[in-house]
Amino acid sequence: GLGGRVDLTSEFGKGALFDIHLPVTLSVAQVLMVRSGNNHYALPVAMIELAQKIKRADLIEAYKHGQIQWADKQYPLHYLSKLLDHQEHQPEDHAYVSVLLLRSGTYHLALHVDEVIGNQEVVMKPIGPQLARVPGITGATVAGDGQIVLIINPVQIANREILSVGSVVVKGAMAEAPVELMKLSALVVDDSLTMRKVLGRLLERAGFDVVSAKDGMDAMQLLQDFVPDVILTDIEMPRLDGFGLSRNIRDDVRTAKTPLIMISSRTADKHQNAAREIGVNAFFGKPVQDEELLSKINELIATTHTHH
Repeated sequence: GLGGRVDLTSEFGKGALFDIHLPVTLSVAQVLMVRSGNNHYALPVAMIELAQKIKRADLIEAYKHGQIQWADKQYPLHYLSKLLDHQEHQPEDHAYVSVLLLRSGTYHLALHVDEVIGNQEVVMKPIGPQLARVPGITGATVAGDGQIVLIINPVQIANREILSVGSVVVKGAMAEAPVELMKLSALVVDDSLTMRKVLGRLLERAGFDVVSAKDGMDAMQLLQDFVPDVILTDIEMPRLDGFGLSRNIRDDVRTAKTPLIMISSRTADKHQNAAREIGVNAFFGKPVQDEELLSKINELIATTHTHH
């Protein structure tokens, strides 16, 4: 709930080490301010092993290899704007460019930034539950000019696929890269773009592949080509509403047993009873609580898989 994290390192036959990181709700942190395009970001000083300027030609060479070598270690090379999905922002053309070598836990990273602004002592502010769950955002601070600056952990951002909360990852003794176990899929049906985005992001963070549809007809077309592990639907939608869609889902032999969840602002008993009669497995009112929804989804999927 505080947005902390648990790092687990285990060695076969030797044991396991749990690192529990609990963020403090208000504290002063030493950070390095950097610029990416027009945006400023802060990096905790503790994770910076080396800040250096390298020649443009050396950087191009490093990008070819995808890494920078320093003190017998390889640092995978990333450009901050790309890491943050600001794809349209291209690296600035300078004779010398700033690269930071970072370490977080057992992971290393070389970070190419547009500009290093300098060290600062900042007051870390709590960032609220929405951002606390986003991998790689450790806090926020307010700059002297009133601009909000995010305090980020680029190593976690680069490894979000590996470190993402809720997805099942196995690291074998010989495996170089993490192996995703059986990625589950979810279909989200809602005529509100906001709801589709909110639910989609929540499920993606929990390790699902998400497909969304804007109404029941859209969903029916999608269901001809694939059978998801769970379906979440609204009630009121154009063309084909949630009840009509649910009936079709239960009448199709392929999806008759697929966990089906209704999320609607219409929470009257008559709606809940109608949903139950059709065979909807769970009913949630809007706004839905993330944790409650995820635990219900996991419970329903686990039950379906054991029945199979």
